Amino acid sequence: MDWFEKYLGIVKDFLIELGVPAEQGTLAAMGLIYLAMTFILLLLVLLLVKRVRRGRGASADDSTGTAGEVVETKPADSDAVAETVEPEAAEPVTGPTTFPAGGEAPGEIEAPVEEAAEPPVAAEPPDLRPPAPAQPAEPASMFERLRQGLNKTRSSLVGRVDALLGSHARLDDEFIEELEEILITADFGMQATQELVKALTIRAAAAEAGDPRRLKAILAGEIRARLDFGPIAQHDWQQVPLVIMVVGVNGVGKTTTIGKLARQFSDQGKKVILGAGDTFRAAADQQLQVWGERAGAEVITHAEGSDPSAVAFDAARAAVARKADVLILDTAGRLHTKVNLMEELRKMRRVLNREIPGSPHETLLVLDATTGQNALLQARKFQEVVEVTGVALTKLDGTAKGGIVVAIASQLQLPVRYVGVGEGAHDLRPFDADEFVAALFQAD
Repeated sequence: MDWFEKYLGIVKDFLIELGVPAEQGTLAAMGLIYLAMTFILLLLVLLLVKRVRRGRGASADDSTGTAGEVVETKPADSDAVAETVEPEAAEPVTGPTTFPAGGEAPGEIEAPVEEAAEPPVAAEPPDLRPPAPAQPAEPASMFERLRQGLNKTRSSLVGRVDALLGSHARLDDEFIEELEEILITADFGMQATQELVKALTIRAAAAEAGDPRRLKAILAGEIRARLDFGPIAQHDWQQVPLVIMVVGVNGVGKTTTIGKLARQFSDQGKKVILGAGDTFRAAADQQLQVWGERAGAEVITHAEGSDPSAVAFDAARAAVARKADVLILDTAGRLHTKVNLMEELRKMRRVLNREIPGSPHETLLVLDATTGQNALLQARKFQEVVEVTGVALTKLDGTAKGGIVVAIASQLQLPVRYVGVGEGAHDLRPFDADEFVAALFQAD
């Protein structure tokens, strides 16, 4: 190590001359030597990598140079392809013929002959054209997207029902008890579960359907009956704009639901105006403006912290003045236990009704399906305050407890207007009881 100490002393003296304190000279010298060695090592690695790449390139050139000879002639039309000419040697060429990415064949290339009596023709010329691009898969139908979104619920509910049917030979107390457990676990709720089991028992006895395998269709029919609220009243588009007031607690997806609804109405050719009535949450209006740009909808906003009823007033005036077809009003995410905040919703409804008589025509309560029975508590309170007319149930694809749809409809007598089964704009779909039951119970 004498040589190291020698060079270390030289570097140390050099650094001290440059102004480094003497007591730090040794440490500074070692640091400088370390940096120099690191730089040299990195340089060697880069040179080695470059040399390896050159070697691989040379190997690739050598491998393509062994291919057979190909003559490219100018075809008479655009669909003609280059023809392969057998080499002059009598022995056949063995091994695969490789072609570079540029489209020219390796080996010697003969110049095309302008006046040839009869160009050589191969028996079966190879097709050198690039393969046709794969046809894109057809998008899944609306029903298939619903089925995919309900996969978790179908596995939890129908899968367990099938297992129950396969393990019981008749309808007995044990069968009923296990069926109740399955329904409650799927978030049908106690009331809806008891109603379903009672109706199932009566119908099975009347139809002499003692075989549990026949009970599945009866169960599907009873669920379907509890989801049917009849046809939705049609809005007169020629009179006033359709006004939809969207309410719900924080985090359930109100703004996203509004954006998807706006996109769907715009796709139908409707002129849409959005009212950014959530003036309490920071950047809520910016988020709504992003959705408005995607949907081609105008957004009416006020400063953060301003009166939400003032936004409702301006949005209603703008919808009438600009002859909009649809006005969708966002609201702040209120806890259903906060009385003063819920009173603000009543005030907004009064403002809307004063400016556009009869509005809001739809008060849409957005609920998160993953919250289960807590969604029922929210729905009850909002229903008391703002006269909820329908429910949009989001994140149904993220839960195995899709029975909450039946619980809401059965216990609160509230129709489910929309269900969200994905992230896309068209994954928020109008609820159809027949489709919902078919998506749950229809076999693959």
